[in-house]
Amino acid sequence: MPTYAYACKDCSHAFEIVQSFTDSSLTSCPECQGTLRKKFNSVGVVFKGSGFYRTDSRDTKGSTVSPAPAPAATPAPAAASAS
Repeated sequence: MPTYAYACKDCSHAFEIVQSFTDSSLTSCPECQGTLRKKFNSVGVVFKGSGFYRTDSRDTKGSTVSPAPAPAATPAPAAASAS
């Protein structure tokens, strides 16, 4: 079950509580009965290192994506020969 952080708008009392996803949010401060607000923290999952991007998980030899073909070179105009 996740831990949620709350802070009172009136008395600035801050606390954390373990609640189920289905529990409703708390609305009144246990200290002064004032209005509570839910505090949001940064995400606890951080993806570091290689292997999280398409270019990290495959080697270049086994790639299923083929490079775009090079544009065809246009032939140089032949010099007119004088006979």
